[in-house]
Amino acid sequence: MRAAETGASEPYPSTPYSSTLGPLSRRILDLIRERGLRSGDPMPTEVELIDVLAVSRNSVREALRSLRTLGIIEVRHGYGTVVGEPSLHVLSPSLVFRTVTTTSGVLDELRNLVEIRELIETGVVERLAGTVPESTLDALDELCDTMARSPLDPETDRAFHRRLYAEVDNPLVGQLIDVFWDAYHAGGAALDAPKGSETAQTLRRHRAIVAALRSGDGTAARSAMTDHFAEIKRRLDAACSAAP
Repeated sequence: MRAAETGASEPYPSTPYSSTLGPLSRRILDLIRERGLRSGDPMPTEVELIDVLAVSRNSVREALRSLRTLGIIEVRHGYGTVVGEPSLHVLSPSLVFRTVTTTSGVLDELRNLVEIRELIETGVVERLAGTVPESTLDALDELCDTMARSPLDPETDRAFHRRLYAEVDNPLVGQLIDVFWDAYHAGGAALDAPKGSETAQTLRRHRAIVAALRSGDGTAARSAMTDHFAEIKRRLDAACSAAP
């Protein structure tokens, strides 16, 4: 049996991926980098990988399966296996699981998620003031109108933030907020549904965000977003106080 398959020794150089991937998966990543492959480029075939890396077919398939799970490579029908375009969304299942199973309690974990979101969103919304296209501002207004017509729907709230951060020139911002949203929504059952007055306040805060963005006032946009998160944290505090 080859040394690469026994686990008795480490035949490949250490890489930044060493804490999350096995040695063969890391070597395949090194090969992708060495060959200058980019998203959408065809991957070396299984036969080629077996030959270049001197390992068995089963070992190659297991390593490729790990890389597919992370979105690093993907199978496209009619094209075969290609280099993927990894997204932060692969973090979502792990973070959701952490949120609903953490030993510190779901409410504490929700507060952690909210604090991180607030740090990101208050800074980003300030930068966006005065740069958001009118068509996007109109779409945000329409989402606020939807909130006004019916009980607060988490998906409408999510659509508001997703549409807003689609304007950011850094795609990781929207992906990261989406990941945190998935985890927060999974644990959100621990919170009571917003009451009528709370729904009205939430709507008012969303409209204040849009108004500040439209006026180009970054300070006001940041303040409106901070107020939005203050309401979420107030509900979390209330839920913590009511918990047995």
